Amino acid sequence: MIVWRRWAPASYWALIVFPRKALWLRWTWRHVASGCGLTKKRHRWWFTTVPGLVASTGVVQVKRRFQRVAVDTKPWMGLPRPVRHGFRITFHLLDGQVPDDYAKVCERLAHAWRIEAVRVVGSRPGRVTLQGITRDPLSHVAPAVPPAEPRDGWRAEDLLRPVVGVLETGAAWRMDLRLIPHWMNAGATQSGKSNLINALIVGLAPQPVALVGFDLKGGVELSAYAARLTALATTRAECLDLLSDLIAVMGARMLACRRYGVRDIWQLPDAARPIPVVVLVDELAELFLTADKAEKDQVTRTATALLRIAQLGRAFGIHLVLSGQRIGSDLGPGVTALRAQIGGRVCHRVNDPETAVMTLGDLDPDALVAARSIAPELPGVAVITGSDGRWYRARSGYVSTTAAEQAAGTYADVTPSWNQVAASGLGHELPGADTPELAA
Repeated sequence: MIVWRRWAPASYWALIVFPRKALWLRWTWRHVASGCGLTKKRHRWWFTTVPGLVASTGVVQVKRRFQRVAVDTKPWMGLPRPVRHGFRITFHLLDGQVPDDYAKVCERLAHAWRIEAVRVVGSRPGRVTLQGITRDPLSHVAPAVPPAEPRDGWRAEDLLRPVVGVLETGAAWRMDLRLIPHWMNAGATQSGKSNLINALIVGLAPQPVALVGFDLKGGVELSAYAARLTALATTRAECLDLLSDLIAVMGARMLACRRYGVRDIWQLPDAARPIPVVVLVDELAELFLTADKAEKDQVTRTATALLRIAQLGRAFGIHLVLSGQRIGSDLGPGVTALRAQIGGRVCHRVNDPETAVMTLGDLDPDALVAARSIAPELPGVAVITGSDGRWYRARSGYVSTTAAEQAAGTYADVTPSWNQVAASGLGHELPGADTPELAA
């Protein structure tokens, strides 16, 4: 048994442990549902042949043989189904219940069932599906390894959907830029923020997309991937010029979509579809900090340009990934307005609660608690928004800077030029599109 459990944990769980767990879950469900406040009072006809017997869960003396009494009714539980790292159960909602009622008591259910965690993973009218996690899959995450062959590194359906890690449910963490076009990545030093960027570069490097970098640390963070970057800005003036060029590209793509009578570039014919652009911003706060009045105008123009891209970029294939150690309202109203347009949130371990609130404040309050409880010895663990609108704990696979640099060099031939990025999709290029001073 010990050898089986160690070398084949999946089969040991499914054949030995899970059947006993499933029986115990169903046997104790009435008491667990009552303790978690998931039961409802309903009137039922009660029949007894012994006068004076206590009939229901309340202390009610039965003085008649046949009468209506209030009893606790538990939600109907489906058969538990084994999955990797746990099980899934579907429940029928009682009258007046919604899936959020179950999401609020997930921690109570986890303690009652003696497991690591419980999460709501699906819902439909009258039904809710919970997943119990018996072992934390984030404790050990396999490193992301770049594919060996450039042309075998991705599939057409994976375009702009790189896998960067693992969710706490055991599923792959896929940063789907097609579904959630913009992401905010917050985290303190050594929290895994830069590792997520490395994993994102490894995932996007083989794909026919343009990577554009903003690095106000003088380029020390993103210059290692210069072979795969179409453009790299390292000063505030260069960032502002590059943002202006991106807005001009977005305007040309608007015109192309208008001429074809479509709403976004994904409805254009393949031959006319422009190259998607992923903008990687390292240390967002540096774009908004001002030392004197002379920089205030630059900051205002930068904030306005970023906000325009965040508002309109999704339809025209321009996506933002904004990273920073400190993201707070004290950086100015531009950050607050920009945050409202960013649907994807990733919060690693942070040094101050305001950054966590800025990143996850409009989600469930439990997400803030989970983010603040991330241990320093678990780099890469973060609280993220899922495609279903709920929050999850996740961990990015470890990718060293050397591995990301190697991936950037391997796929350097895939890097599009700025002229190719600026092409509107109608066979024309924008005047003045070539910007050699910004080329990586």
